[in-house]
Amino acid sequence: MPVPVPRQRAIPAVEGGQAHAAPTGATTQAAEPPRPQTTTRATAEAPAATTTGTAPARTTTESVLTLLVIEDDPAGPFSIPELPDAAGRPLRVRTARNLTEAERLLTHDVHCVLLDLALPTPGARPGTGAGPDTDADTDELATLRHVLRLAPRHAVLALTTSGDAERAAEAVRVGAQDYLFRDELDARLLGRAVRYAVERKRADIAQRKLTESRIRAQENARLERGLLPTPLLDGAPLRFAARYRPGRSRALLGGDFYDTVRTPDGTVHAMIGDVCGHGPDEAALGVELRIAWRALTFAGLCGDALLSTLQQVLEHERESEEIFATLCMVDISPDGRRAGLCLAGHPAPLLTSAGRPATLLPYENGGPALGLLPNARWPRTQVELGASWSLMLYTDGLIEGRIGEGNQRLGQEGMVELIRRRQADGLDGEELLEAAMNEVRDLNGGDLTDDVAVLLLDR
Repeated sequence: MPVPVPRQRAIPAVEGGQAHAAPTGATTQAAEPPRPQTTTRATAEAPAATTTGTAPARTTTESVLTLLVIEDDPAGPFSIPELPDAAGRPLRVRTARNLTEAERLLTHDVHCVLLDLALPTPGARPGTGAGPDTDADTDELATLRHVLRLAPRHAVLALTTSGDAERAAEAVRVGAQDYLFRDELDARLLGRAVRYAVERKRADIAQRKLTESRIRAQENARLERGLLPTPLLDGAPLRFAARYRPGRSRALLGGDFYDTVRTPDGTVHAMIGDVCGHGPDEAALGVELRIAWRALTFAGLCGDALLSTLQQVLEHERESEEIFATLCMVDISPDGRRAGLCLAGHPAPLLTSAGRPATLLPYENGGPALGLLPNARWPRTQVELGASWSLMLYTDGLIEGRIGEGNQRLGQEGMVELIRRRQADGLDGEELLEAAMNEVRDLNGGDLTDDVAVLLLDR
């Protein structure tokens, strides 16, 4: 059956000065007669020619604002004010007689909705099976609330009479950007109100997005901070220090992980590892492996038995078979003079002892990374520490940073020299790690792209 095509016209709105009354017969254009459903939207949305004989001002799409007017009787006593063609951006107007028609016309190119608060309260829409609004008799702004639900991203202006100021103010409290009085409306006021409402809505949306982003960032920061380990070294005559810098921008946790615990027999166990990749999935897997390592350590597992079990955890928890993890694990005897070392595809730790500069521990007997080979084995190497020493465990992010603008990497030898210089300057503990990581960053010419974790134990 034929459907009415909504009226639409261009209305130049004056930004300043007094509005001029339109000549008789030029204020509105008669509504088009009903057309078949085959009528295209382009035809319906084309601005109607004015009857003043003056060509409309040329404007770009960006300079035209579209106003959707929802009022009970567009052909009745209320009409949108017009001006003869004049300087200023026009308003493109659509009209809807009810909310059903308004919902159809509420397309993405509509910037603002002008709602007549006298419009009847919405009932059920055909075909939905919903009953009428049971709060119609108690909520005078039910129509406005309905429009706000239909157009959460559009600016909304409430239209009422000057004798209904209290309800107009309530409309703003409910969510409208502003209100207009029917008997005071002119083209200048309308144009200014529409543009103000549109900009205010944009500012509100931007502020809400910013607030949501800040809340999300704070929640992520608290979560990631809580996932970093707390060393359990009560009773151990050792000093502990650690530094962690994820490669992901704005992240606190990456795919690297570490932990240190002391078991009831007095042995201190330390571990550092690296899951391949840098995203949140890798970070989550690293946390799972760290927690599993701590539980297995307290359960009495160590060396090859512990790493074999961790590999099973990795194989069950990873998203694809290409995911693997490297690991360095040491267990320090209760007297603090000896340690067992297991390497699973990970760089060897750095040991500094009394009268001996920093050197790398043996790595020839290391095994493959976790998740690469089924039924792999990881031998344990015995290391003599001495009476006074410093042991540094790290991930490859520390040694893979560039030196200058070329492709040369810092490497393990460069890291050893760096640590030796800093120790010669008298740095140790937290100060040594902070200075080393800052120098590595400076040599790279900025933040490192890979995650970096460093753990230091001193006796």
